[in-house]
Amino acid sequence: MLLQAALSDVKLDFIDGVLGKDVVDKAIPVTAPDQKRLSDAVVGSWRAHMNAIHEIVRLNISSALIMEDDVAWDIRLKDQLRNLALSSQALTQPLRGSSSSSAPSYADITYPKPGPNSPDVVPEISLDRLPATVAPKVSPYGDDFGLLWLGHCGMHFPTPDRKQIPKGRVIQLGDETAPQRRYLWSLNQPFTLKEKYPEHTRAVHHVQEGVCSLAYAVTQKAARQLLHEIALKGVTDAFDILLRFYCEGAKGRAYHRCLTVQPSLVNHWKGIGPNSALSDIGNHKGFTDRASADMTRWAVRQNVDALFEGRTDYFDEYPDKEGE
Repeated sequence: MLLQAALSDVKLDFIDGVLGKDVVDKAIPVTAPDQKRLSDAVVGSWRAHMNAIHEIVRLNISSALIMEDDVAWDIRLKDQLRNLALSSQALTQPLRGSSSSSAPSYADITYPKPGPNSPDVVPEISLDRLPATVAPKVSPYGDDFGLLWLGHCGMHFPTPDRKQIPKGRVIQLGDETAPQRRYLWSLNQPFTLKEKYPEHTRAVHHVQEGVCSLAYAVTQKAARQLLHEIALKGVTDAFDILLRFYCEGAKGRAYHRCLTVQPSLVNHWKGIGPNSALSDIGNHKGFTDRASADMTRWAVRQNVDALFEGRTDYFDEYPDKEGE
């Protein structure tokens, strides 16, 4: 992680992992008489994420990106983040020239919260033809940026039955950093991005049913909300599911506006070695003899030698294949 970050001109701070067995029962919030203690691996993961968020609040950090330690990203991450910022602005910043500052208009007519007569489907916004919005004053991701879920194992586009979630999305066609559809996968089915959109498409939209908390960015306000909603309420599920509840306003949590991107910008890294080293949660068997990064074309970890030597003939984990 440290080498990958250094080669990407990114500075990391490390938060120690936590062994779940060291977290005593009294330190786990219980809000129902039938709530059971989760497995030690799940408890340890929850506590480690809470420790990271705790530090953001304690140090009054304005915004931060939290990543798990088995992730990879593309050499072009900063270009990807720029497009994410433009997309986030398009979805959450008021339209330039809105008639009223107290009731501004947005490109997504279902934002910030769908009304009783809001449509179930709204027109898509193209990254190539973004609406003219008010320039943000606080963050390049928009003044209403709260949580950005950048690394996950699957995400749904907001569906009509989720009445509280805005339905807008920004679509980027021809994104060469996005692998062909043949290489994409998701734990959530149907995988609409893969099934309905052309090759090399990336989408930014509001969170629904996210799985895996590989990477997420938070503001100071969101970090405080996460302490309230996840650190102090019943630990009934794994942290990524609790994060989903936080974003969707489910299971006793208030609704919070969260944005995500498909395919993920931060993905799992699988290094050479025994599969048992990949996770403390599952019982993984066998041995991996070829390193790989999920859905990441020019992974930094796969191109260390090229970066050291100043070359640009980067290894492409997922090269285009025509006619298949």
